[in-house]
Amino acid sequence: MKHQFEHLTTSTAELLSLSNDLRIREIQCERWVHYPRAKAALDAMERLAAHPRTTRMPSLAIYGDSGMGKTMLMQKFCEDHPPLVDPRRGIERQRVLPIQMTGKPGERQLFAQILHALGVNQGLRAGAVDMQFAVIRLLKAIGIQVLVIDEVHNILAGSAREQRIVLNTLRYLSNELNMSLVCFGVAEAREAISGDAQLARRFDELTLMRWSSTPAFEELVISILRNLPLREPSVLTALSLRHILQITEGLTARIFRLMNDLAIAAIESGVEKITDAAIDQWRPPFDAEAAAA
Repeated sequence: MKHQFEHLTTSTAELLSLSNDLRIREIQCERWVHYPRAKAALDAMERLAAHPRTTRMPSLAIYGDSGMGKTMLMQKFCEDHPPLVDPRRGIERQRVLPIQMTGKPGERQLFAQILHALGVNQGLRAGAVDMQFAVIRLLKAIGIQVLVIDEVHNILAGSAREQRIVLNTLRYLSNELNMSLVCFGVAEAREAISGDAQLARRFDELTLMRWSSTPAFEELVISILRNLPLREPSVLTALSLRHILQITEGLTARIFRLMNDLAIAAIESGVEKITDAAIDQWRPPFDAEAAAA
Protein backbone atom coordinates (compact mmCIF):
# COMPACT_ATOMS: atom_id res chain seq x y z
CA MET A 1 0.00 0.00 0.00
CA LYS A 2 1.42 3.37 -1.04
CA HIS A 3 1.90 6.03 1.61
CA GLN A 4 0.00 9.33 1.44
CA PHE A 5 2.98 11.51 0.54
CA GLU A 6 4.26 9.83 -2.60
CA HIS A 7 6.73 12.63 -3.36
CA LEU A 8 8.81 11.43 -0.39
CA THR A 9 10.58 8.23 0.52
CA THR A 10 8.69 6.12 3.05
CA SER A 11 11.13 6.89 5.86
CA THR A 12 11.03 10.64 5.10
CA ALA A 13 7.22 10.69 4.99
CA GLU A 14 7.21 9.27 8.52
CA LEU A 15 8.99 12.42 9.71
CA LEU A 16 5.97 14.57 8.79
CA SER A 17 4.32 13.57 12.07
CA LEU A 18 7.05 15.46 13.95
CA SER A 19 6.86 19.06 15.05
CA ASN A 20 8.33 21.76 12.83
CA ASP A 21 11.34 22.11 15.14
CA LEU A 22 12.08 18.39 15.00
CA ARG A 23 11.66 18.26 11.24
CA ILE A 24 14.14 21.12 10.92
CA ARG A 25 16.52 19.26 13.20
CA GLU A 26 16.24 16.17 10.99
CA ILE A 27 17.12 18.29 7.96
CA GLN A 28 20.16 19.70 9.74
CA CYS A 29 21.43 16.24 10.71
CA GLU A 30 23.72 14.34 8.36
CA ARG A 31 21.80 11.80 6.33
CA TRP A 32 22.59 9.58 3.41
CA VAL A 33 20.79 10.35 0.15
CA HIS A 34 20.91 7.73 -2.57
CA TYR A 35 21.67 9.01 -6.07
CA PRO A 36 23.16 7.22 -9.11
CA ARG A 37 26.67 8.68 -8.99
CA ALA A 38 27.06 7.80 -5.31
CA LYS A 39 25.71 4.32 -5.99
CA ALA A 40 28.33 3.78 -8.71
CA ALA A 41 31.12 4.71 -6.28
CA LEU A 42 29.71 2.51 -3.51
CA ASP A 43 29.27 -0.40 -5.91
CA ALA A 44 32.92 -0.09 -6.94
CA MET A 45 34.02 -0.19 -3.30
CA GLU A 46 31.69 -3.10 -2.55
CA ARG A 47 33.35 -5.11 -5.30
CA LEU A 48 36.65 -4.69 -3.50
CA ALA A 49 35.14 -5.70 -0.17
CA ALA A 50 33.83 -8.89 -1.79
CA HIS A 51 36.91 -9.64 -3.91
CA PRO A 52 38.63 -12.97 -3.26
CA ARG A 53 42.11 -12.58 -1.84
CA THR A 54 44.81 -12.64 -4.52
CA THR A 55 48.50 -11.79 -4.62
CA ARG A 56 47.79 -8.47 -6.39
CA MET A 57 44.60 -7.06 -4.91
CA PRO A 58 42.82 -4.42 -6.99
CA SER A 59 42.45 -0.94 -5.52
CA LEU A 60 40.42 2.20 -6.18
CA ALA A 61 41.23 5.92 -6.17
CA ILE A 62 38.34 8.39 -5.92
CA TYR A 63 39.23 11.95 -6.86
CA GLY A 64 37.23 15.15 -6.61
CA ASP A 65 37.34 18.75 -5.53
CA SER A 66 36.72 19.61 -1.90
CA GLY A 67 32.96 19.58 -1.34
CA MET A 68 32.17 16.85 -3.89
CA GLY A 69 31.03 14.34 -1.27
CA LYS A 70 34.12 12.16 -0.88
CA THR A 71 33.93 12.11 2.91
CA MET A 72 30.23 11.16 2.89
CA LEU A 73 30.99 8.29 0.49
CA MET A 74 33.79 7.11 2.75
CA GLN A 75 31.60 7.28 5.85
CA LYS A 76 28.74 5.44 4.15
CA PHE A 77 31.01 2.65 2.94
CA CYS A 78 32.56 2.23 6.39
CA GLU A 79 29.15 2.32 8.09
CA ASP A 80 28.02 -0.48 5.78
CA HIS A 81 30.95 -2.58 7.05
CA PRO A 82 31.06 -2.10 10.83
CA PRO A 83 33.26 -4.16 13.15
CA LEU A 84 31.70 -7.50 14.07
CA VAL A 85 32.46 -9.95 16.85
CA ASP A 86 33.31 -13.51 15.77
CA PRO A 87 31.18 -15.60 18.18
CA ARG A 88 33.31 -18.71 17.74
CA ARG A 89 36.64 -17.07 18.53
CA GLY A 90 35.40 -14.18 20.61
CA ILE A 91 37.44 -11.63 18.64
CA GLU A 92 36.47 -8.57 16.68
CA ARG A 93 36.51 -8.76 12.89
CA GLN A 94 36.80 -5.60 10.80
CA ARG A 95 37.02 -5.99 7.07
CA VAL A 96 37.08 -2.22 6.33
CA LEU A 97 39.32 0.19 8.24
CA PRO A 98 39.38 3.96 7.57
CA ILE A 99 42.35 6.22 8.29
CA GLN A 100 43.35 9.75 7.31
CA MET A 101 46.70 10.57 5.77
CA THR A 102 48.40 13.08 8.03
CA GLY A 103 49.73 16.43 6.86
CA LYS A 104 53.27 15.23 7.62
CA PRO A 105 53.44 11.78 6.02
CA GLY A 106 56.02 9.17 6.85
CA GLU A 107 56.32 5.46 7.54
CA ARG A 108 56.03 5.83 11.30
CA GLN A 109 53.14 8.28 11.00
CA LEU A 110 51.27 5.86 8.71
CA PHE A 111 51.66 3.01 11.19
CA ALA A 112 50.58 5.32 14.01
CA GLN A 113 47.41 6.28 12.11
CA ILE A 114 46.51 2.64 11.56
CA LEU A 115 47.15 1.73 15.19
CA HIS A 116 45.12 4.71 16.34
CA ALA A 117 42.21 3.60 14.12
CA LEU A 118 42.46 0.19 15.80
CA GLY A 119 42.36 1.79 19.24
CA VAL A 120 45.98 0.92 20.05
CA ASN A 121 48.42 3.30 21.71
CA GLN A 122 51.99 2.27 20.89
CA GLY A 123 53.67 4.97 22.94
CA LEU A 124 56.01 7.72 21.83
CA ARG A 125 59.16 5.59 21.94
CA ALA A 126 57.93 2.76 19.73
CA GLY A 127 60.17 2.26 16.70
CA ALA A 128 58.97 1.93 13.11
CA VAL A 129 59.84 -1.79 12.97
CA ASP A 130 57.92 -2.59 16.16
CA MET A 131 54.96 -0.57 14.88
CA GLN A 132 55.09 -2.39 11.54
CA PHE A 133 54.96 -5.81 13.22
CA ALA A 134 52.07 -4.64 15.42
CA VAL A 135 50.14 -3.32 12.40
CA ILE A 136 50.60 -6.55 10.42
CA ARG A 137 49.64 -8.72 13.38
CA LEU A 138 46.52 -6.72 14.27
CA LEU A 139 45.29 -6.26 10.70
CA LYS A 140 45.62 -9.99 10.11
CA ALA A 141 43.77 -10.69 13.35
CA ILE A 142 40.76 -8.55 12.41
CA GLY A 143 40.61 -9.95 8.86
CA ILE A 144 41.17 -6.65 7.06
CA GLN A 145 39.98 -6.62 3.46
CA VAL A 146 40.03 -2.92 2.53
CA LEU A 147 42.13 -0.09 3.98
CA VAL A 148 40.41 3.23 3.26
CA ILE A 149 42.68 6.28 3.17
CA ASP A 150 41.25 9.80 3.20
CA GLU A 151 43.21 12.91 2.18
CA VAL A 152 45.76 10.78 0.31
CA HIS A 153 47.07 13.90 -1.47
CA ASN A 154 48.78 14.79 1.82
CA ILE A 155 51.51 12.40 0.75
CA LEU A 156 52.79 15.27 -1.37
CA ALA A 157 53.52 17.29 1.77
CA GLY A 158 56.56 15.08 2.38
CA SER A 159 59.90 15.14 0.65
CA ALA A 160 60.45 12.96 -2.41
CA ARG A 161 62.12 10.37 -0.18
CA GLU A 162 59.26 10.42 2.34
CA GLN A 163 56.72 10.05 -0.47
CA ARG A 164 58.52 6.96 -1.81
CA ILE A 165 58.68 5.42 1.66
CA VAL A 166 54.96 5.91 2.30
CA LEU A 167 54.00 4.49 -1.10
CA ASN A 168 56.36 1.55 -0.68
CA THR A 169 54.83 0.90 2.73
CA LEU A 170 51.29 0.94 1.33
CA ARG A 171 52.32 -1.48 -1.42
CA TYR A 172 54.00 -3.72 1.16
CA LEU A 173 50.90 -3.76 3.38
CA SER A 174 48.66 -4.55 0.42
CA ASN A 175 50.94 -7.44 -0.61
CA GLU A 176 51.50 -8.79 2.88
CA LEU A 177 47.83 -8.71 3.90
CA ASN A 178 46.25 -9.38 0.50
CA MET A 179 44.09 -6.32 1.00
CA SER A 180 42.73 -3.62 -1.29
CA LEU A 181 43.24 0.11 -0.89
CA VAL A 182 40.61 2.78 -1.41
CA CYS A 183 42.11 6.26 -1.56
CA PHE A 184 40.19 9.53 -1.49
CA GLY A 185 41.73 12.86 -2.44
CA VAL A 186 41.69 15.96 -4.59
CA ALA A 187 43.10 15.92 -8.12
CA GLU A 188 46.68 16.18 -6.85
CA ALA A 189 46.25 12.71 -5.34
CA ARG A 190 46.91 11.28 -8.82
CA GLU A 191 50.41 12.69 -8.65
CA ALA A 192 50.88 11.24 -5.17
CA ILE A 193 49.86 7.70 -6.13
CA SER A 194 51.76 7.78 -9.42
CA GLY A 195 54.98 8.11 -7.40
CA ASP A 196 55.05 4.31 -7.21
CA ALA A 197 54.41 2.82 -10.66
CA GLN A 198 53.79 -0.70 -9.35
CA LEU A 199 51.23 0.55 -6.86
CA ALA A 200 49.57 2.93 -9.33
CA ARG A 201 48.90 0.10 -11.80
CA ARG A 202 46.62 -1.57 -9.27
CA PHE A 203 44.30 1.42 -9.02
CA ASP A 204 41.12 1.98 -10.94
CA GLU A 205 40.11 5.63 -10.96
CA LEU A 206 36.77 7.30 -10.35
CA THR A 207 36.53 11.08 -10.63
CA LEU A 208 33.68 13.02 -9.02
CA MET A 209 33.28 15.84 -11.52
CA ARG A 210 31.45 19.02 -10.59
CA TRP A 211 27.77 18.87 -11.49
CA SER A 212 26.55 20.34 -14.75
CA SER A 213 23.23 20.57 -16.61
CA THR A 214 22.76 16.86 -17.23
CA PRO A 215 20.09 14.27 -16.40
CA ALA A 216 22.40 13.07 -13.60
CA PHE A 217 22.10 16.46 -11.88
CA GLU A 218 18.31 16.36 -12.21
CA GLU A 219 18.36 12.91 -10.59
CA LEU A 220 20.45 14.29 -7.73
CA VAL A 221 17.97 17.12 -7.07
CA ILE A 222 15.03 14.72 -7.22
CA SER A 223 16.77 12.42 -4.74
CA ILE A 224 17.41 15.32 -2.36
CA LEU A 225 13.80 16.49 -2.59
CA ARG A 226 12.50 13.01 -1.84
CA ASN A 227 14.50 13.08 1.40
CA LEU A 228 13.35 16.50 2.65
CA PRO A 229 10.31 16.22 4.99
CA LEU A 230 8.06 18.77 3.25
CA ARG A 231 4.31 18.19 3.03
CA GLU A 232 3.95 19.47 -0.55
CA PRO A 233 5.84 18.28 -3.65
CA SER A 234 8.47 20.68 -5.02
CA VAL A 235 8.38 21.06 -8.81
CA LEU A 236 11.32 23.04 -10.17
CA THR A 237 11.86 24.47 -13.63
CA ALA A 238 14.95 23.99 -15.77
CA LEU A 239 15.79 27.66 -15.10
CA SER A 240 15.82 27.00 -11.35
CA LEU A 241 18.07 23.98 -11.82
CA ARG A 242 20.54 26.10 -13.81
CA HIS A 243 20.41 28.75 -11.09
CA ILE A 244 21.22 26.12 -8.44
CA LEU A 245 24.28 25.10 -10.46
CA GLN A 246 25.36 28.70 -10.86
CA ILE A 247 25.22 29.67 -7.19
CA THR A 248 26.69 26.39 -5.90
CA GLU A 249 29.37 26.09 -8.61
CA GLY A 250 28.32 22.46 -9.04
CA LEU A 251 29.70 21.36 -5.65
CA THR A 252 27.72 18.59 -3.96
CA ALA A 253 28.09 19.98 -0.42
CA ARG A 254 26.86 23.41 -1.48
CA ILE A 255 23.90 21.91 -3.34
CA PHE A 256 22.84 20.00 -0.23
CA ARG A 257 23.33 23.11 1.93
CA LEU A 258 21.19 25.23 -0.40
CA MET A 259 18.39 22.66 -0.56
CA ASN A 260 18.46 22.21 3.23
CA ASP A 261 18.26 25.98 3.78
CA LEU A 262 15.33 26.26 1.39
CA ALA A 263 13.53 23.33 3.02
CA ILE A 264 13.93 24.87 6.49
CA ALA A 265 12.61 28.19 5.18
CA ALA A 266 9.65 26.36 3.60
CA ILE A 267 8.76 24.78 6.94
CA GLU A 268 9.15 28.03 8.88
CA SER A 269 6.99 29.95 6.38
CA GLY A 270 4.33 27.25 6.15
CA VAL A 271 4.74 26.96 2.35
CA GLU A 272 5.93 23.35 2.78
CA LYS A 273 7.65 23.17 -0.60
CA ILE A 274 10.65 24.61 -2.41
CA THR A 275 9.60 27.02 -5.13
CA ASP A 276 11.29 28.61 -8.12
CA ALA A 277 10.87 32.01 -6.45
CA ALA A 278 12.61 30.80 -3.29
CA ILE A 279 15.57 29.54 -5.30
CA ASP A 280 15.79 32.82 -7.21
CA GLN A 281 15.78 34.82 -3.96
CA TRP A 282 18.19 32.59 -2.01
CA ARG A 283 21.52 34.09 -1.06
CA PRO A 284 24.42 32.35 0.71
CA PRO A 285 24.86 33.29 4.40
CA PHE A 286 28.18 34.96 3.52
CA ASP A 287 29.89 35.73 0.23
CA ALA A 288 33.32 34.60 -0.96
CA GLU A 289 34.96 37.95 -0.18
CA ALA A 290 33.73 37.88 3.42
CA ALA A 291 34.94 34.30 3.82
CA ALA A 292 38.42 35.26 2.65
CA ALA A 293 38.66 38.32 4.84
